[in-house]
Amino acid sequence: MASRPEILFPLFAGLDTLDGVGPKTARALAGLDIATPRDLLLTLPANGIDRTRREGIRAVTPPAMITVEVTVGLHRPPARKGRPHKVEVTDGTTPFLLVFFHAHDDWLRRALPAGARRVVSGKLELFDGIAQIVHPDHIVTPEEARTIPPFEPVYPLTQGVTQRIMARAARAALARVPDLPEWGDAALIAREGWPAWRAALGAAHAPAGPADLSPDAAPRRRLAYDELFAHQVTLALARARRRRAKGFVTAGDGRLRRAVLDALPFVPTGAQTRAIDEIAADMQKPLRMNRLLQGDVGAGKTLVALMALLIAAEAGGQGVLMAPTEILARQHLKNMTDLLGDTPVRIAGLTGRDRGAERQAVLDGLAAGEIAILVGTHAVFQPDVAFHDLRLAVIDEQHRFGVAQRMELGAKGAAPDVLVMTATPIPRSLALAQYGDMDASVLDEKPPGRSPVRTALVSAGRMAEVVDHLRRAVAEGRQAYWVCPLVEESETVDLTAAEARFAALRAALPPGQVGLVHGQMGHADRDAAMAAFAAGETAVLVATTVIEVGVDVPNASIMVIERAEHFGLSQLHQLRGRVGRGAAQSTCLLMFAPPLGEAARRRLEILRETEDGFRIAETDLEMRGAGDVLGTAQSGLPRFRVADLEHQAGLMATAQADARALLAADPALEGPRGQAVRVLLWLMEQDRAIRLIGVG
Repeated sequence: MASRPEILFPLFAGLDTLDGVGPKTARALAGLDIATPRDLLLTLPANGIDRTRREGIRAVTPPAMITVEVTVGLHRPPARKGRPHKVEVTDGTTPFLLVFFHAHDDWLRRALPAGARRVVSGKLELFDGIAQIVHPDHIVTPEEARTIPPFEPVYPLTQGVTQRIMARAARAALARVPDLPEWGDAALIAREGWPAWRAALGAAHAPAGPADLSPDAAPRRRLAYDELFAHQVTLALARARRRRAKGFVTAGDGRLRRAVLDALPFVPTGAQTRAIDEIAADMQKPLRMNRLLQGDVGAGKTLVALMALLIAAEAGGQGVLMAPTEILARQHLKNMTDLLGDTPVRIAGLTGRDRGAERQAVLDGLAAGEIAILVGTHAVFQPDVAFHDLRLAVIDEQHRFGVAQRMELGAKGAAPDVLVMTATPIPRSLALAQYGDMDASVLDEKPPGRSPVRTALVSAGRMAEVVDHLRRAVAEGRQAYWVCPLVEESETVDLTAAEARFAALRAALPPGQVGLVHGQMGHADRDAAMAAFAAGETAVLVATTVIEVGVDVPNASIMVIERAEHFGLSQLHQLRGRVGRGAAQSTCLLMFAPPLGEAARRRLEILRETEDGFRIAETDLEMRGAGDVLGTAQSGLPRFRVADLEHQAGLMATAQADARALLAADPALEGPRGQAVRVLLWLMEQDRAIRLIGVG
């Protein structure tokens, strides 16, 4: 294993080796996730204070920051304990006070001797009509005034760390920055007008005004780019390594695909056709496919997945589709069986519930190569499941599976192609951050025949009206979902809410018409409740968010979401996608408890305005930030110190293109730029990338 280059040693030394940082401060800085001088350098000021020198206090309207030269007058020590020490000063035309609580009298008289001139900087406020600055941030002699920056950076803080400590530590870290070789693409740097890395750091820590704090300021964009580029080089190395693992050339003759397409009652969308062509082209190459299929709710991923599986079958091989839940797996199996019609393709299902002779028959059929397509849950990669010739693994709702599970599935064949599907529209910058090692196909068109869903906002005070509306709809033979509030991140509290709503609706509707599903039910009970609803035996399904992904009941045309303001945008969009699957006009009622906060109102209004999942996801990202949009389960998202995925989305795409072009030209990173990029990878702690290069 290669070791970190010596040129970087000063940036990875202990924090207490920096001037002005003792062991106690070093321990406190851990609260900001700062462990080395390098971490300090990448912790940029979050804000700034204008400390431009003014002629006098009349130049500003309190409350306001001011920096002004004063003549010190009378000291008025506190009359009794707990009262402040006041110092009278004048800027030459206007008298005002400097106020200090719990300050030592002798220190104050040394800092502000009567009759002396001083430059003070702090927040000017009015108290009982008298102008005053409580605890000025700076008190210096006129000769030292230049030590007060005209625009002072403000750093994030934690307990035990003040602005003064942060500024001093950052200065000490900057003094250590070595001159590193340029790893950036020369043409890109020239086009963007970016400074060199070292100069960018210096400028980012010394903003001259508010514009320099913007993510669009050249030094900050440069530093963000370096972080994103290092991440994308790591993903590109992983992708290159995966591609070196030889795959199969899987080319079908098209007969099975044609038979299915000819029997369809509709024409596939342009996006579906494009995705199918991209997958077929990948499977024909002697490299392993690793493709992400992103599709909005109801964009027709099942058809694309089936076409991919049929390519494997046409080539005499096998394909497997793995779904996160039994309900979803059985639904995929039913949909695919319907689409296959009379096609001579043997398809089978396998879930944890299959036992005995039935399960054995599936295992025998797979081992003999008689079953061409297997659809199931994680049961498809149990040790005793052996394929005759596995060519393609399709993974649905991939974020619900751990990396280890995906690798187990991939290990089932010699080197099967992998197609990962997600129905969660992910903003482009996040998709590149998380799936940047994959090639992506996007389904951004709705298949014909899907009616738009009418979305309305309803106050919780109109509950009786909503129940009345539901009663009439049920009498007309329609079906509805009723999603209960996300009270807390606690299944038990959510469950109580769901059970209470279930009891109330059961009392208000005809007997036997209301079903209930929640996360704490056994699989069999939950499946039975879902199946009864799908078969039309119950008219209303009361549920917690377990129905978010994948249940397909075309007759269900009403979705009520209680306390919708507690849900994330993408989650609400997923839930709404459960209706609008049939010909009937569908409705989604977002019930909220007034008064609505500004952010909650904007979330609900966006849903009312659009059904475009990608636009919704971008808005979600702007409003909530990257971590929340992907959720804690999506731990694949890296944490960036400088880069801001909400505001610098375009940089991620540029970084990916740059990283892939670099590795295409210099796969082992051995040229001059490649060697400089190795230094960047060490600097950004991308040890995984260093290992992927193979040599240091």
